Amino acid sequence: MKELAFVASHRRPKQPSRARVTVLTATAAAAVALTSQAAQAEPKLSKNEVKAKVDKLYEEAEKATEKYNGAKEKQEKLEKQVDDLQDKVAREQEELNALRDTLGSVASAQYRSGSIDPSVQLFLSADPDDYLDKASTLDQLSTKQADALREIQAKQRTLTQQRQEATQKLDDLADTRTELGKKKKEVQGKLAEAQKLLNTLTAKEKAELAAAEQERATRATERVELGNTGTASGRAAAAFSAAQSKIGSPYVYGASGPNTFDCSGLTSWAFAQAGVSIPRTSQAQANAGTRIYSQSDLKVGDLVIFYGDLHHVGFYAGNGQVLHAPRTGTVVRYESINNMPFQFGVRI
Repeated sequence: MKELAFVASHRRPKQPSRARVTVLTATAAAAVALTSQAAQAEPKLSKNEVKAKVDKLYEEAEKATEKYNGAKEKQEKLEKQVDDLQDKVAREQEELNALRDTLGSVASAQYRSGSIDPSVQLFLSADPDDYLDKASTLDQLSTKQADALREIQAKQRTLTQQRQEATQKLDDLADTRTELGKKKKEVQGKLAEAQKLLNTLTAKEKAELAAAEQERATRATERVELGNTGTASGRAAAAFSAAQSKIGSPYVYGASGPNTFDCSGLTSWAFAQAGVSIPRTSQAQANAGTRIYSQSDLKVGDLVIFYGDLHHVGFYAGNGQVLHAPRTGTVVRYESINNMPFQFGVRI
C-alpha cells in the first residue's frame, strides 16, 4: 500500500508556482496584443493615395449634398403647404361657426315666439348629416333654413377634407425631416472621413496639395477668355454675371448664398438675381430647360451638368471653361469643362 501511494504521488504533475503562471499569462497576452496590432496596422498612404481617397469622398459627399438639398427643398414646400392648409382650416372653421351662429339666432327667435321648427331644434343638438339626407326633414324646413343647413353641411365636409389633407402633409413633413437628418449625417460623415485622411499627411504634404489646388484654380482663371462665344439669353447673361461676382466665395454644402455656395446653390442663386426661379438641385435643374448635348453648341450662361447621376452643375463660361462651386475646401472659380465627365448643357 505504501508503494502504491508512493507511485501515485510520483506520477502527479508538479503544479507551477503562482509567480510562474503570472509571467506566462502576461507573456501570452503581450504576444496576442502584438499580433493584433500587426494585423490592424495599415501601411501609411502616400500623398497621392490620400488625395485620391479624399477626392472620392468629396465626390460622394457632393452626391449626398444634392440629396440633402432635395429633402430640404421638399421640407420647405411641405411647410408652406401645411401653413396654407392650416390657414384654410381656420378660415373654414370661422365661417362654419358664423353660419351656425346665424342659424342659432333664427332658432332662438323662433323659440321665443313659440314657433321653432322641430327640425332646426334637432339640428342644434346633433349633426345635420343625420337628417339632411332625409327628404321628410327638408320638407319641414323653410327654404332659408334648408339653404343654411346645406351650406353648413358643405362647410363641414370641406373642413373634414382639409383637416385630413393637413394631417397627411404633416406626416409627410415628419418623414422628410427624418430623411433630411440622415442625409446631413451622411454628408458630415464623408467630410469627417476625408479630414481624418488629410490629418495623416505631414504639414509639408498638406502644403503641397494646397499649392497644387491653388495653381489649378489660378491657371483656369487666367485662361478664361469668353472670345466670340455668345450668351444664351439676356437672363442667362444676367445670371452668369451674378455668378461671376461670387468668384472666390467658399464652397459650403447646403449653402445657396449670398456668401457661401454649393454647386446647385450657386446656379439657383444666380438665376434668382436675374429674376428667374429654377429648382434647387442639380438633378432637377437638368430638367429645367432645353438640353444641349454638344459642347460646341453651348453658350455663355448655359447650365452644364456633370457625372452620370447628374450630381454636379455649373455655368458654361465660354472657351471650354465652366464657372462653378467645385467641392468642400475650394471656392467659386473657373475650371476646364474637361476636368469632369460632361453630360449635357441646359438652356434656361
